[in-house]
Amino acid sequence: MMHRLLPLALAASLVAPASAALAQQLPPTPPRIIVIGEGESSIPPDLALLSLSVMREAKTAREALDAANAAMAAVIAAMKAAGVADRDLQTGGLQINPRYNYANRPDGTQTAELAGYQVSNTLSVRVRDLAKTGEILDKAVSLGVNQGGGISFANEDPSKALTDARKRAVADAIEKARTLSEAAGVGLGRVIEIADQNFAPPPMPITAKGFDRAEAQAVPVEAGENAYRVQVTVTFELK
Repeated sequence: MMHRLLPLALAASLVAPASAALAQQLPPTPPRIIVIGEGESSIPPDLALLSLSVMREAKTAREALDAANAAMAAVIAAMKAAGVADRDLQTGGLQINPRYNYANRPDGTQTAELAGYQVSNTLSVRVRDLAKTGEILDKAVSLGVNQGGGISFANEDPSKALTDARKRAVADAIEKARTLSEAAGVGLGRVIEIADQNFAPPPMPITAKGFDRAEAQAVPVEAGENAYRVQVTVTFELK
């Protein structure tokens, strides 16, 4: 047993001095301060994103699908006539669901009778001419869109707004770090690390209730502005 322990003890005696020497060579970690800065930049949107659905019901799935197809074909044709490019039209989903009529039995159970089929076809539309958004929505409803109607506003290239927001976030972090270091009576040193996180603006939805109207007039739409927010985490060295 002693012969087995001797090599281990010798190895440990060699490693310990080496580790101690390495620890003496490494410089001590300087004191640090970590702050979070926030910045925001707002720009007008240049895209309207629409979600338009037609739902049709019939006794058979085939009849319901044919009716939904005909209605959606008319909507797509109207979108193209309004100047929407093919690349800005995309089928968002197709659903075929049976519909049942339920009746209660005396024993508390239910009976289910097939009443027909419902077919929903959804079209995603990007409108680049925001002035036409209300007109397009109104035309879609008149051609048979009876579900969905969600609308949100976006920017095709928000990079400039994000750059401005990042600059403001870093400036905010520096200002916070100066305030904290002065209050603590220490000097603020160099920046050691920066990490950022950006937040896209939340959608500004308008549902179908907002334009399901009998009057033959364009839907009033206000695009407003999109706010892009950036949060940065900055680590400073303290003197």
